[in-house]
Amino acid sequence: LMVWLRRTTHYLFIVVVAVNSTLLTINAGDYIFYTDWMWTSFVVFSVSQSTMLAVGAIYYMLFTGVPGTATYYATIMTIYTWVAKGAWFALGYPYDFIVVPVWIPSAMLLDLTYWATRRNKHAAIIIGGTLVGLSFPLFNMVNLLLIRDPLEVAFKYPRPTLPAYMTPIKPQVGKFYNSPVALGSGAAAVLTVPIAALGAKLNTWTYRWMAA
Repeated sequence: LMVWLRRTTHYLFIVVVAVNSTLLTINAGDYIFYTDWMWTSFVVFSVSQSTMLAVGAIYYMLFTGVPGTATYYATIMTIYTWVAKGAWFALGYPYDFIVVPVWIPSAMLLDLTYWATRRNKHAAIIIGGTLVGLSFPLFNMVNLLLIRDPLEVAFKYPRPTLPAYMTPIKPQVGKFYNSPVALGSGAAAVLTVPIAALGAKLNTWTYRWMAA
């Protein structure tokens, strides 16, 4: 009974992490292009999302030991976020107001690293974590270029219930820098590696708890 309970708790933990990823997406991405700091928000979004992806995906992948589970985890995150997008749409928001992040390709790179290095945990952390951080902003910027501009949608659809500080104002694009993808990739690549290591360490703690 205890073994079943611990395994069930573990898989519930995976679901909780995926749900938290969705909540973080809403917090970081809902009004991300509703402000005058669009590029700054994109960098913050890139760092928060790539680190959240890395910690959950590598935790799940190392627990199963099977390359491909990181992509499966990213798919769970994607499905949850599309459900959240549908919920916002049902509340009256424009369909293009919330953008679902592109997690799956970066997770595939993590899986590929784990598979190509013959399930080497440290390679997955260092190489895979770096690839996740580098690629995530790129994939998401390409995604944003292919869909309707969320900032434009926000200007055309101001919410009367929003407080004054959330009212869209003229965007100051490029005030600090002109390459959010480069800055986001650089920052995320550095930060995702230690966060991936944290995910691996959480996996070790889980094993010890299950064996207790």
